[in-house]
Amino acid sequence: MSFRLRVLCLVIVVAVSATAATLWLTLRQASRQINESATADQAQLEEVVARLQAYGSGHGTWEGVPALVQDLRARTGQRIHLAAEVGPVIVDTDTLERRTARPLGSTVGFVDPRPELNLAGLPADPAGRKEEVVSEIAAYRTGVRFAACLTRHDVPVASAATSTGVPRFDADLSEVDVRDRQGLDVTIDACRDVAFESGQDRKINAARVHACGTPTAVGSLDTCLAHAFVNQISDVAPVPARVYLGAREDPASVLVAAPLLTAAAGVAAVAIIGTMLLSRRVLRPIDTLTTAAQRLGRGDLTGRVPVRGNDELAELARSFNRMADSLQRGEERQRRLVADVAHELRTPLANLRGYLEALSDGVIEPDPELFASLHEEAVLQQRIVDDLQDLALAEAGNLTYHKVTVDLAELLETCGTAHHARAESAGVSLTVAAEPVAVRADPDRLRQVVGNLVTNALRATAAGGSVRLVASRTDTQAIVQVVDTGSGIATDALPHVFDRFWRADAARGRRTGGSGLGLAIARQIVTDHQGAITVASEVGVGTTFTITLPRAN
Repeated sequence: MSFRLRVLCLVIVVAVSATAATLWLTLRQASRQINESATADQAQLEEVVARLQAYGSGHGTWEGVPALVQDLRARTGQRIHLAAEVGPVIVDTDTLERRTARPLGSTVGFVDPRPELNLAGLPADPAGRKEEVVSEIAAYRTGVRFAACLTRHDVPVASAATSTGVPRFDADLSEVDVRDRQGLDVTIDACRDVAFESGQDRKINAARVHACGTPTAVGSLDTCLAHAFVNQISDVAPVPARVYLGAREDPASVLVAAPLLTAAAGVAAVAIIGTMLLSRRVLRPIDTLTTAAQRLGRGDLTGRVPVRGNDELAELARSFNRMADSLQRGEERQRRLVADVAHELRTPLANLRGYLEALSDGVIEPDPELFASLHEEAVLQQRIVDDLQDLALAEAGNLTYHKVTVDLAELLETCGTAHHARAESAGVSLTVAAEPVAVRADPDRLRQVVGNLVTNALRATAAGGSVRLVASRTDTQAIVQVVDTGSGIATDALPHVFDRFWRADAARGRRTGGSGLGLAIARQIVTDHQGAITVASEVGVGTTFTITLPRAN
């Protein structure tokens, strides 16, 4: 029997025992506790809704409400979650207390702080009723913006009801010290400026109200006026919100302890017996895994655990062994990382050194073009260092690119100039044959790719050979080729040339061959440009690397 089935059997035994021992207690107390809890929760909900309704109506905004919610949380002991009916969460005491938000409770209330127009307080004649509604809309829109501004600046707000049910807002300075009045007056004046509504907005509100009673209006005049009032204040009024009390994981009322303890003792006895039966099978492999893991932590990557059977513990042992194998391979790759860094940096450093020595010896004359080329090589060197530092990002395809429109012909000419000295010293002809073709790309990254291919081509080509840089195009693609007449690559090695850390000949030293890191990075860069890089080669004839990229529109 598998370990999973044995655990399942144990769980069944425990569940049956626990159910038989506690079912009658749960049934006896559940109804009473539910009724008591529902009554208490409803009273608390009514208090919370009333306080939130008063706050939203009196301040014209939900800003500043967290302080009130924290006070309600302290009074009720409940988790309080206030969220806009359509929109984001306004406040949650779980978030205020810096804890992970729990699932919402089932006690739900609705808070709508928008005023309700009292139609009985309007004039009797239709024209007068419309004008009064227009006036009330303008008064509320100005007032609620004013109240919201005061709230944001911690100025107390006072609101007063009117016969139409639309409140009027003002600053409450009844308890403000006289010495603080001057600063508050400045704030209040500023808030009045913020609350000011343009004549154009008033015309829009009036047009909506005066549309009531026309043949296209729906319903009676009073219904239309009520809808118009709500519609025209909704963009400035506090949004309606739902308030949730409690959380689904909150503990229920405390049960009587003695019967539950008796049942728990019986369940514990069953669990202990079952655990003892399984401990020998479970704990021994775990001890072995623990010992092997400790050896792994001390740096001994050769340790493995024996695998017995086909159950979950055996699969765990196999997974551990696979992990140890992966760590051991990673350690071996890491030991080669320094050599790979040297491989990536040698070419730009050699170019810089060659030009600087030529300048020092007077072989070549300094000119702006040469200094620009040296500067670009220094920049490229820095970019290569950054690539190596962020090699994990290259594997994940998350390198940063600064894409612009690039002329591949110009880029190949620059690469040819940068590598001309090395080609000349090696007795290899380096030529560029490129027609203008534009792509959207990071020019430094593309120079890194082409530079790596040229370096490899020069290394593989004997004196008297040639390396050509070619740029061409089709209707949708730009094509770059690096063609050499070097030694070529064996057919069985071609599928591996872009593999990270792979070398065609493990016996080749650093002076005659790299680690393969450059081609792995090159492929990633081309892929990140929505392109592809391929290779074709014949031993003794030469090698051609082809890069295809989407053309710029």
